[in-house]
Amino acid sequence: MSVRGGGRGGVRRAVGVVAAVLVLAAQAPTAMARPGAGDMSGVRETYVAVDGADARVRVLKVGPSRARKVLVLVAGQFGAAGGLEKPAQELVARAPDTQVWAVDRREAALSDLRGFAGTAQAAADYYLGGRYRAQTPQSAPYVADWGLATELDDLRRVVLAARDGGRRKVVLGGHSWGATTALAYAGWDWNGRAGYRDLSGLVLIDGGVHDAFAGEGYTYRVTPEEARARVERIRTGEVFDPSVTFDRAETFAVLQQLAGKYAVEAPDEPSALAPLLPTVLRPTVPVTNLGLVKWLYADHPLVPDLAVNPAYTDAEDVAHSLAGPKPGMYEWYWPNRLTLDLEAADPFADTPTARQLGLRLWHTKEIDVPLYSFATGLTHGTADEAAHWVVTNSQVRQAEYARDDAMTHLDPLLADAERNTFVRTVVPFLART
Repeated sequence: MSVRGGGRGGVRRAVGVVAAVLVLAAQAPTAMARPGAGDMSGVRETYVAVDGADARVRVLKVGPSRARKVLVLVAGQFGAAGGLEKPAQELVARAPDTQVWAVDRREAALSDLRGFAGTAQAAADYYLGGRYRAQTPQSAPYVADWGLATELDDLRRVVLAARDGGRRKVVLGGHSWGATTALAYAGWDWNGRAGYRDLSGLVLIDGGVHDAFAGEGYTYRVTPEEARARVERIRTGEVFDPSVTFDRAETFAVLQQLAGKYAVEAPDEPSALAPLLPTVLRPTVPVTNLGLVKWLYADHPLVPDLAVNPAYTDAEDVAHSLAGPKPGMYEWYWPNRLTLDLEAADPFADTPTARQLGLRLWHTKEIDVPLYSFATGLTHGTADEAAHWVVTNSQVRQAEYARDDAMTHLDPLLADAERNTFVRTVVPFLART
């Protein structure tokens, strides 16, 4: 998932404040069956900590534990492992000797998801009644230090666990800024060892480096002076990225998960949540619970990053991914330092800004593992161009490119498998890698 914001614009804007208390009439649950769920009934899934990694880092493992290949996937900005579950299921069904590990970064553990264990009504009472555990810069000042170096050190523990001492191949991939993260891992230095040496391949899903998002209007040129100023602001209180902040940092994610949970439990009931949403999210006509999800993601998405194309993605699948509860589809608290570091890593070189921030991008030109890139219509071709640039400016000798301009940024994660161009085209790459 990605809602690229921060200095880029994203969804940073003045928005209304969600109602503090929600009072809802009880609704008889008419549980919605997930389309195609029967096809996935035999897929093994576990959500576990990883040996040797920080205890807050968890991985959703999908597929056979005896698989000889592991595809490790990283979500984009504000995204979490739950948003990668559907493509993981579809991939292991089509690549039976592959297991998929969807990574939840350490900040995902800051989310208080306990209220989603019961009914949608109980969850609404818990969260909109203000009874959940919230994080603030004062309660979690340590997040100010959680930048790219922290994320990649955690990710390396995951990759090494997946490699199992070299007994398995590991392909590293990611969506949006997760693709940026995967490339940064490949070019990173750990005491003289380059990250790409741990990998058998790279999978970039609608993201990357070197102006990959320029076609959407976002280019990153972080100067050393700007980096110093932003580090100081982070140190003195701007701990969490404010790009999807409404009244509080977690409000957007909580509302999305509530919308999904109601849609799964009682899809055809009138939505009592809709009138309580901030103005920028609120439907202008009455909607059902499932209709609210369709409104938010297909009819009137907040930004292009949060849209789906109904020709590819059904509202039911969006609702199930949103509902979670564990792992969730969204992180509640994205570290502002991670935003800064990923922007500074965009040139994909050892620049003065990268050196100032301690980004060890020392091996970018040496990367020599197979690369696959998938682009949607979000960036109007610049994600594709950026992948070609990486190949041209490295030692990559095998590269495959796929593109579907009719797909949105979220469709590769949520689309039905038979309509998902990403799933169809990455499976042969995984078989050859």
